[in-house]
Amino acid sequence: MPLLRFIPEATHVNFVGLRYFAFAVDGLLLVISIIAIAWQGFNLGIDFTGGVLMEVKAAQTLDIGPMREKVNTLGFGETQLQFFGGGECDTPVNSCVLIRVQPKAGQNDQAVAQSIKAKLGEGYNFRRTDVVGPKVSEELFRNGVIATLLAILMIAIYVAVRFEWQYGIGAAIATGHDVLVTAGLFAVFQLDFSLTAVAALLTLAGYSINDTVVVFDRIRENRRKYKRMKLADLINLSTNQMLTRTILTSVATSASLLPLFLFGGPALFDFSAPILFGIVVGTFSSIYVAAMLLLYLPAPAGSVEGSSAEATA
Repeated sequence: MPLLRFIPEATHVNFVGLRYFAFAVDGLLLVISIIAIAWQGFNLGIDFTGGVLMEVKAAQTLDIGPMREKVNTLGFGETQLQFFGGGECDTPVNSCVLIRVQPKAGQNDQAVAQSIKAKLGEGYNFRRTDVVGPKVSEELFRNGVIATLLAILMIAIYVAVRFEWQYGIGAAIATGHDVLVTAGLFAVFQLDFSLTAVAALLTLAGYSINDTVVVFDRIRENRRKYKRMKLADLINLSTNQMLTRTILTSVATSASLLPLFLFGGPALFDFSAPILFGIVVGTFSSIYVAAMLLLYLPAPAGSVEGSSAEATA
Protein backbone atom coordinates (compact mmCIF):
# COMPACT_ATOMS: atom_id res chain seq x y z
CA MET A 1 0.00 0.00 0.00
CA PRO A 2 1.61 3.30 -1.02
CA LEU A 3 2.56 5.72 1.71
CA LEU A 4 0.58 8.93 2.03
CA ARG A 5 2.70 11.80 0.71
CA PHE A 6 2.04 15.45 1.43
CA ILE A 7 4.35 16.61 -1.36
CA PRO A 8 5.70 14.80 -4.43
CA GLU A 9 8.65 12.49 -3.87
CA ALA A 10 10.61 14.17 -6.68
CA THR A 11 10.48 17.98 -6.81
CA HIS A 12 12.25 20.34 -9.20
CA VAL A 13 12.16 23.69 -7.41
CA ASN A 14 14.82 26.16 -8.52
CA PHE A 15 15.89 27.20 -5.04
CA VAL A 16 19.05 28.91 -6.28
CA GLY A 17 17.07 30.94 -8.81
CA LEU A 18 14.66 32.11 -6.09
CA ARG A 19 17.39 33.03 -3.64
CA TYR A 20 17.20 36.81 -4.13
CA PHE A 21 13.51 36.89 -3.25
CA ALA A 22 14.26 34.73 -0.19
CA PHE A 23 17.16 37.03 0.76
CA ALA A 24 14.80 40.03 0.64
CA VAL A 25 12.25 38.37 2.95
CA ASP A 26 14.99 37.17 5.29
CA GLY A 27 16.66 40.57 5.30
CA LEU A 28 13.37 42.17 6.36
CA LEU A 29 13.03 39.68 9.24
CA LEU A 30 16.58 40.41 10.38
CA VAL A 31 16.08 44.18 10.23
CA ILE A 32 12.84 43.94 12.24
CA SER A 33 14.53 41.68 14.82
CA ILE A 34 17.59 43.90 15.24
CA ILE A 35 15.52 47.11 15.50
CA ALA A 36 13.12 45.51 18.02
CA ILE A 37 15.96 44.22 20.19
CA ALA A 38 17.83 47.54 20.05
CA TRP A 39 14.76 49.79 20.43
CA GLN A 40 12.38 47.89 22.72
CA GLY A 41 14.75 45.38 24.29
CA PHE A 42 13.53 42.25 26.03
CA ASN A 43 10.71 41.96 28.52
CA LEU A 44 12.94 40.39 31.17
CA GLY A 45 11.28 37.97 33.56
CA ILE A 46 11.93 37.42 37.24
CA ASP A 47 14.97 35.26 36.48
CA PHE A 48 16.75 38.29 35.01
CA THR A 49 15.26 41.18 36.99
CA GLY A 50 15.14 39.79 40.51
CA GLY A 51 12.17 39.20 42.77
CA VAL A 52 10.88 37.32 45.79
CA LEU A 53 10.91 33.52 45.90
CA MET A 54 8.80 31.46 48.31
CA GLU A 55 8.58 27.71 48.90
CA VAL A 56 5.13 26.52 49.95
CA LYS A 57 4.32 23.03 51.32
CA ALA A 58 0.87 21.56 51.94
CA ALA A 59 -0.26 18.32 53.56
CA GLN A 60 -2.24 17.36 50.46
CA THR A 61 -1.80 17.40 46.68
CA LEU A 62 -2.20 20.97 45.48
CA ASP A 63 -4.17 22.38 42.55
CA ILE A 64 -1.84 25.04 41.19
CA GLY A 65 -4.48 26.77 39.05
CA PRO A 66 -6.56 28.31 41.85
CA MET A 67 -3.35 29.20 43.70
CA ARG A 68 -2.07 31.10 40.66
CA GLU A 69 -5.37 32.97 40.32
CA LYS A 70 -5.25 34.05 43.96
CA VAL A 71 -1.66 35.31 43.75
CA ASN A 72 -2.37 37.11 40.45
CA THR A 73 -5.08 39.17 42.14
CA LEU A 74 -2.37 40.81 44.28
CA GLY A 75 -1.19 42.75 41.22
CA PHE A 76 2.52 41.99 41.26
CA GLY A 77 4.61 42.88 38.21
CA GLU A 78 4.95 39.21 37.32
CA THR A 79 3.95 35.95 38.99
CA GLN A 80 5.25 32.42 38.42
CA LEU A 81 4.09 29.26 40.20
CA GLN A 82 5.47 25.79 39.57
CA PHE A 83 5.58 22.42 41.28
CA PHE A 84 8.85 21.01 42.56
CA GLY A 85 9.65 17.67 44.14
CA GLY A 86 12.22 15.80 46.14
CA GLY A 87 12.31 14.67 49.75
CA GLU A 88 9.14 15.32 51.71
CA CYS A 89 7.60 17.07 48.69
CA ASP A 90 7.03 13.64 47.14
CA THR A 91 4.61 12.63 49.91
CA PRO A 92 2.08 13.36 48.63
CA VAL A 93 3.03 14.17 45.03
CA ASN A 94 2.69 17.81 43.93
CA SER A 95 2.42 19.09 47.48
CA CYS A 96 5.18 21.71 47.09
CA VAL A 97 4.93 24.88 45.00
CA LEU A 98 7.60 27.45 44.18
CA ILE A 99 6.18 30.99 44.00
CA ARG A 100 8.19 33.77 42.35
CA VAL A 101 6.88 37.34 42.13
CA GLN A 102 8.13 40.79 41.19
CA PRO A 103 7.25 43.13 44.10
CA LYS A 104 5.38 46.36 43.55
CA ALA A 105 7.39 49.56 43.61
CA GLY A 106 8.53 50.32 47.14
CA GLN A 107 7.27 47.01 48.54
CA ASN A 108 9.80 44.98 50.55
CA ASP A 109 10.07 41.21 50.63
CA GLN A 110 8.45 40.93 54.06
CA ALA A 111 5.35 42.75 52.83
CA VAL A 112 5.26 40.48 49.76
CA ALA A 113 5.42 37.35 51.91
CA GLN A 114 2.69 38.59 54.24
CA SER A 115 0.34 39.51 51.37
CA ILE A 116 0.78 36.09 49.75
CA LYS A 117 0.23 34.27 53.04
CA ALA A 118 -2.92 36.27 53.69
CA LYS A 119 -4.29 35.63 50.20
CA LEU A 120 -3.63 31.86 50.22
CA GLY A 121 -5.02 31.43 53.71
CA GLU A 122 -4.49 28.58 56.15
CA GLY A 123 -3.19 25.07 55.41
CA TYR A 124 0.19 26.01 53.94
CA ASN A 125 3.67 25.78 55.36
CA PHE A 126 5.84 28.62 54.02
CA ARG A 127 9.21 26.98 54.30
CA ARG A 128 11.47 29.61 52.76
CA THR A 129 11.41 33.19 51.50
CA ASP A 130 14.39 34.50 49.50
CA VAL A 131 15.11 37.62 47.51
CA VAL A 132 16.80 37.29 44.09
CA GLY A 133 18.81 40.49 43.77
CA PRO A 134 19.69 42.37 40.57
CA LYS A 135 23.34 41.28 40.69
CA VAL A 136 22.42 37.59 40.63
CA SER A 137 19.85 38.25 37.90
CA GLU A 138 22.41 40.12 35.77
CA GLU A 139 24.80 37.20 36.13
CA LEU A 140 22.08 34.75 35.04
CA PHE A 141 21.35 36.85 31.94
CA ARG A 142 25.04 37.09 31.05
CA ASN A 143 25.51 33.34 31.50
CA GLY A 144 22.47 32.67 29.32
CA VAL A 145 23.91 34.79 26.49
CA ILE A 146 27.32 33.12 26.85
CA ALA A 147 25.74 29.65 26.77
CA THR A 148 23.88 30.50 23.54
CA LEU A 149 26.99 31.92 21.85
CA LEU A 150 29.10 28.94 22.93
CA ALA A 151 26.47 26.56 21.54
CA ILE A 152 26.63 28.29 18.14
CA LEU A 153 30.45 28.24 18.18
CA MET A 154 30.68 24.55 19.08
CA ILE A 155 28.12 23.69 16.39
CA ALA A 156 30.25 25.52 13.81
CA ILE A 157 33.40 23.70 14.92
CA TYR A 158 31.64 20.33 14.76
CA VAL A 159 30.33 20.95 11.24
CA ALA A 160 33.70 22.30 10.04
CA VAL A 161 35.45 19.15 11.32
CA ARG A 162 32.83 16.75 9.96
CA PHE A 163 32.58 18.45 6.57
CA GLU A 164 34.79 21.38 5.48
CA TRP A 165 35.36 24.88 6.79
CA GLN A 166 32.91 26.38 4.29
CA TYR A 167 30.14 24.26 5.77
CA GLY A 168 31.17 25.32 9.29
CA ILE A 169 30.79 29.00 8.39
CA GLY A 170 27.42 28.32 6.79
CA ALA A 171 26.21 26.38 9.84
CA ALA A 172 27.37 29.08 12.28
CA ILE A 173 25.69 31.89 10.35
CA ALA A 174 22.48 29.89 9.82
CA THR A 175 22.23 28.89 13.49
CA GLY A 176 23.04 32.40 14.68
CA HIS A 177 20.47 33.72 12.22
CA ASP A 178 17.75 31.43 13.64
CA VAL A 179 18.56 32.38 17.23
CA LEU A 180 18.64 36.11 16.40
CA VAL A 181 15.34 36.11 14.49
CA THR A 182 13.62 34.09 17.24
CA ALA A 183 15.06 36.41 19.89
CA GLY A 184 13.57 39.22 17.80
CA LEU A 185 10.17 37.57 18.24
CA PHE A 186 10.55 37.98 22.01
CA ALA A 187 11.38 41.67 21.55
CA VAL A 188 8.65 42.44 18.98
CA PHE A 189 5.80 40.89 20.99
CA GLN A 190 7.40 41.52 24.39
CA LEU A 191 7.13 37.90 25.42
CA ASP A 192 8.49 37.06 28.86
CA PHE A 193 12.25 36.55 28.45
CA SER A 194 13.43 34.24 31.21
CA LEU A 195 15.57 31.14 31.61
CA THR A 196 12.79 29.28 29.81
CA ALA A 197 13.40 31.57 26.81
CA VAL A 198 17.11 30.75 26.89
CA ALA A 199 16.20 27.04 26.95
CA ALA A 200 13.94 27.62 23.93
CA LEU A 201 16.74 29.34 22.00
CA LEU A 202 19.22 26.55 22.80
CA THR A 203 16.64 23.93 21.81
CA LEU A 204 16.08 25.78 18.55
CA ALA A 205 19.83 25.90 17.85
CA GLY A 206 20.00 22.12 18.19
CA TYR A 207 16.98 21.59 15.96
CA SER A 208 18.27 24.01 13.33
CA ILE A 209 21.68 22.40 13.02
CA ASN A 210 20.09 18.96 12.65
CA ASP A 211 18.20 20.19 9.58
CA THR A 212 21.28 21.94 8.22
CA VAL A 213 23.54 18.90 8.62
CA VAL A 214 21.04 16.71 6.74
CA VAL A 215 21.12 19.10 3.76
CA PHE A 216 24.91 19.42 3.94
CA ASP A 217 25.31 15.65 4.06
CA ARG A 218 23.26 15.22 0.89
CA ILE A 219 25.27 17.97 -0.85
CA ARG A 220 28.51 16.20 0.08
CA GLU A 221 27.13 12.84 -1.07
CA ASN A 222 26.03 14.25 -4.43
CA ARG A 223 29.33 16.08 -4.83
CA ARG A 224 31.07 12.70 -4.86
CA LYS A 225 28.48 11.20 -7.18
CA TYR A 226 28.23 14.06 -9.71
CA LYS A 227 31.81 15.27 -9.88
CA ARG A 228 31.30 17.59 -12.89
CA MET A 229 28.04 19.20 -11.79
CA LYS A 230 28.10 22.93 -11.10
CA LEU A 231 27.73 23.87 -7.43
CA ALA A 232 24.43 25.73 -7.92
CA ASP A 233 22.90 22.72 -9.69
CA LEU A 234 24.28 20.48 -6.96
CA ILE A 235 22.59 22.58 -4.29
CA ASN A 236 19.29 22.54 -6.20
CA LEU A 237 19.44 18.77 -6.67
CA SER A 238 20.35 18.04 -3.05
CA THR A 239 17.74 20.41 -1.60
CA ASN A 240 14.97 18.94 -3.77
CA GLN A 241 15.97 15.42 -2.75
CA MET A 242 15.72 16.33 0.94
CA LEU A 243 12.64 18.55 0.67
CA THR A 244 10.08 15.88 1.57
CA ARG A 245 12.12 14.70 4.55
CA THR A 246 12.72 18.26 5.79
CA ILE A 247 9.08 19.33 5.57
CA LEU A 248 7.70 16.14 7.14
CA THR A 249 10.18 16.39 10.01
CA SER A 250 9.20 20.01 10.64
CA VAL A 251 5.48 19.17 10.46
CA ALA A 252 5.88 16.24 12.87
CA THR A 253 7.85 18.35 15.35
CA SER A 254 5.32 21.18 15.12
CA ALA A 255 2.45 18.75 15.69
CA SER A 256 4.04 17.58 18.93
CA LEU A 257 4.33 21.20 20.13
CA LEU A 258 0.84 22.33 19.19
CA PRO A 259 -0.82 20.85 22.33
CA LEU A 260 1.66 22.78 24.48
CA PHE A 261 0.98 25.94 22.48
CA LEU A 262 -2.80 25.62 22.55
CA PHE A 263 -3.44 24.11 25.98
CA GLY A 264 -0.24 24.66 27.98
CA GLY A 265 -1.34 28.00 29.37
CA PRO A 266 0.84 31.07 29.99
CA ALA A 267 3.55 29.01 31.68
CA LEU A 268 4.35 27.11 28.47
CA PHE A 269 3.30 29.67 25.84
CA ASP A 270 6.59 31.59 26.02
CA PHE A 271 8.42 28.33 25.30
CA SER A 272 6.20 26.66 22.69
CA ALA A 273 5.44 29.77 20.58
CA PRO A 274 9.10 30.67 19.90
CA ILE A 275 9.94 27.02 19.16
CA LEU A 276 7.11 26.77 16.62
CA PHE A 277 8.24 30.02 15.00
CA GLY A 278 11.86 28.86 15.11
CA ILE A 279 11.02 25.59 13.33
CA VAL A 280 9.72 27.57 10.34
CA VAL A 281 12.72 29.90 10.40
CA GLY A 282 15.14 26.98 10.85
CA THR A 283 13.70 25.06 7.90
CA PHE A 284 13.95 28.21 5.77
CA SER A 285 17.53 28.94 6.84
CA SER A 286 18.74 25.38 6.15
CA ILE A 287 17.96 26.05 2.49
CA TYR A 288 18.36 29.78 1.99
CA VAL A 289 21.08 30.65 4.49
CA ALA A 290 23.30 27.63 5.14
CA ALA A 291 23.17 26.07 1.65
CA MET A 292 23.14 29.32 -0.34
CA LEU A 293 26.16 30.68 1.53
CA LEU A 294 28.22 27.96 -0.19
CA LEU A 295 27.71 29.88 -3.45
CA TYR A 296 29.50 32.91 -2.01
CA LEU A 297 32.39 31.11 -0.32
CA PRO A 298 35.38 29.47 -2.02
CA ALA A 299 34.10 26.26 -3.60
CA PRO A 300 34.59 23.14 -1.43
CA ALA A 301 37.18 20.71 -2.71
CA GLY A 302 35.86 18.67 -5.63
CA SER A 303 33.09 21.15 -6.56
CA VAL A 304 32.76 22.80 -9.95
CA GLU A 305 32.09 26.55 -9.72
CA GLY A 306 29.31 28.24 -11.64
CA SER A 307 25.55 27.87 -11.89
CA SER A 308 24.48 27.37 -15.48
CA ALA A 309 25.68 23.89 -16.37
CA GLU A 310 23.17 21.13 -17.03
CA ALA A 311 22.98 18.65 -14.14
CA THR A 312 24.41 15.40 -15.46
CA ALA A 313 25.70 12.29 -13.86
